[in-house]
Amino acid sequence: MDHFLYRDGILHAEDVPLTEIAAQVGTPFYVYSTATLTRHYRVFQEALDGLDHLICYAMKANSNMAVLRLFADLGAGMDVVSGGEFRRAIAAGVPGERIVFSGVGKTPGEMRLALEHGIRQFNVESEPELQALSQVAVATGTTAPIAIRVNPDVDARTHAKIATGKSENKFGIPIARAREVYAMAAALPGIDVIGIDVHIGSQLTELEPYQNAFRLVAELTEALRADGHDIRRLDLGGGLGIPYERANSAPPLPFDYGRVVKETVGHLGCEIEIEPGRLIAGNAGLMVASTIYVKEGEGRSFLILDGAMNDLIRPAMYEAHHDIVPVVEPVPGTEQQPIDIVGPVCESGDTFAKQRLMPPVAAGDLVAFRSAGAYGAVMASEYNSRPLVPEVLVHGDQFAVVRARPTYEEMIERDSIPAWMD
Repeated sequence: MDHFLYRDGILHAEDVPLTEIAAQVGTPFYVYSTATLTRHYRVFQEALDGLDHLICYAMKANSNMAVLRLFADLGAGMDVVSGGEFRRAIAAGVPGERIVFSGVGKTPGEMRLALEHGIRQFNVESEPELQALSQVAVATGTTAPIAIRVNPDVDARTHAKIATGKSENKFGIPIARAREVYAMAAALPGIDVIGIDVHIGSQLTELEPYQNAFRLVAELTEALRADGHDIRRLDLGGGLGIPYERANSAPPLPFDYGRVVKETVGHLGCEIEIEPGRLIAGNAGLMVASTIYVKEGEGRSFLILDGAMNDLIRPAMYEAHHDIVPVVEPVPGTEQQPIDIVGPVCESGDTFAKQRLMPPVAAGDLVAFRSAGAYGAVMASEYNSRPLVPEVLVHGDQFAVVRARPTYEEMIERDSIPAWMD
């Protein structure tokens, strides 16, 4: 469910017409719905009702400060994967005891930062990381609470670039070696073993991979408790998919995911953490672009937009699909024709869709990319010296720019000319 609907022939974000935002902000831009973000967070809360749990929003999906502040005010925790994300979470008002630090390459400096501010837990991904964390904790006179991320070798049946739970992926410790590594952790100074972490991938559209992974985690919990470890928290990751192609896909609902959690690990008496990102933020955002030209090529037509792969890289990087719709609602019965939808960047990969059926669109017309609230603006760049795409947050009939588009002067002034060139 989202709050992007046509009213009086114009696509709105909640109660704000997108044409009004475009007139004030310019295109391309991202727009997020407060009501949708809130609703999606609460749906996960309802799905885990009855379990001791914390929803730790996966910041990598969308780390805009206004979005983070919204979730902080709702009581969410945060899943961070860098020192920069940790700093953003703290600045947004999330206390350290609600922050989980994940990622395979935590540096000693990042570990020290988290320990100084307080941290809910580190999700440790390797033995060298475990030893480094012990050293930092001892040096700072603190204790690091940890869960060890186990790799269950479960096929998530998702895109290869976002699968994380197979043995060939870089993430976690093979589950077959878990008891050995937990014994090592328990013997290290400055380390408090509190739980188990597992995450098998992103954009999952089936529940069976979760069932398989969570059952393995349940078995491991019993085995580790038998070894004397006080396993009291299970971090089950995130990854539940969203319907990018609304007409053809219906991924499992959070309620069904919650049922799987309760059936597989609910009997263990552990606190449950989950780390949704895409499902909370994805359908809560659009990217809006303007048509520059409609070009007739040899045997095909091209819709050339002012939005490009540097603004929304998912189609180029993952062959990802986004529904693309006109901001002005087509008249019912309008005939659609196949067209390639592309951006202005000098790369053939700057293509959003090939032979996509679209109603007639003319130069100057606005189009909206649906399901763009996750892994959109957060992955944007200034390639081709194109200004970073701005972000807008809507709340009812109000909207605010929550990240401004930089000026060309600001972009250029970030660089410096060495003295010997003057």
